[in-house]
Amino acid sequence: MNWISKLFNKQNIFLFLLIGMVILAKVIPFHESYNQYFNLAGFIDWGIAGIFLLYGLKLNLKEVVKDVSNWKLHLLIQSGTFIIFPLLTLLFYPFLKDTNYENIWLSVFFLACLPSTVSSSVVMVSIARGNVTSAIFNASISGIIGIVMTPLLMSFFLTSNGEGGNQSEIIQQLLLKVLLPIILGILLNPIFKKWVTKYANVISEFDRLIILLIVYESFSTAFIENIFVSVPSFVFVALALSVVFLFFATYNILKFIAEKLNFKPKDVITTTFCGSKKSLVHGSLFLLVLGIPDEQKVLFLLPVMIYHSFQLFYVSWLANKIAKRAEIVEN
Repeated sequence: MNWISKLFNKQNIFLFLLIGMVILAKVIPFHESYNQYFNLAGFIDWGIAGIFLLYGLKLNLKEVVKDVSNWKLHLLIQSGTFIIFPLLTLLFYPFLKDTNYENIWLSVFFLACLPSTVSSSVVMVSIARGNVTSAIFNASISGIIGIVMTPLLMSFFLTSNGEGGNQSEIIQQLLLKVLLPIILGILLNPIFKKWVTKYANVISEFDRLIILLIVYESFSTAFIENIFVSVPSFVFVALALSVVFLFFATYNILKFIAEKLNFKPKDVITTTFCGSKKSLVHGSLFLLVLGIPDEQKVLFLLPVMIYHSFQLFYVSWLANKIAKRAEIVEN
């Protein structure tokens, strides 16, 4: 019974729901004609703005100010997220440029440009007995940096390939769906902070609902337009191998640098866990904000979903392993 409870914990259930949305999109895809009954795209748009509004409301400004002094740790974590990840992916660009596989590479690069996840980073660091305060700070600040860095890094390739649509429209979408809601949330933070804390569990479920709907809508389009017919099975294998390589490469590079800088064991844990994470929430949202064409949304979403699944399962196991090792040392 113990293994059943572990299998069906909250994080794993969300992964099963993601798979369920893909199956639902295959069995009952959402056609445009259904919008007369329920405007799914419009609901998702408002949901995106709502998520970033709530993100601003949830931001613990006192924790952010308190942990600013640990700058070496923060700099290394953010470098892992926004420099090491993209650079590792860029190594393969010269070999795939102007080939049939360039879009596959671009979808992995999209993953590499995303900010770190918030909730699971903090949870995993806590389980592994790392520096939780710094984990909270970096997970929060990563999302804010990502609002600028993710579109900036992607713009070098989206505009050159003509895939990003109207650049002014992308900026407008960023302002309306991301920046404006998060600024409004920060301004209203002192008023609604207690309310947000009280209903934190309900709010996290809303985040998951919007992600599930984005997955359902994207895969519905893919199945309706038979996009998967043009995606060979080896592409899925290539994407899976790519994201696993990115994780282990980034994780070990960060661990090596942190140890060379004589970080405390708690800070090494925080560095490797936070710096190697990528956010499915932001991946799903930026997929729409950046104006990725409908026929390519699934291709861009796949690496993010694969990485999200891998990091939850593997890092959960790793966090528990590190915690058990710490218990043995203490005893």
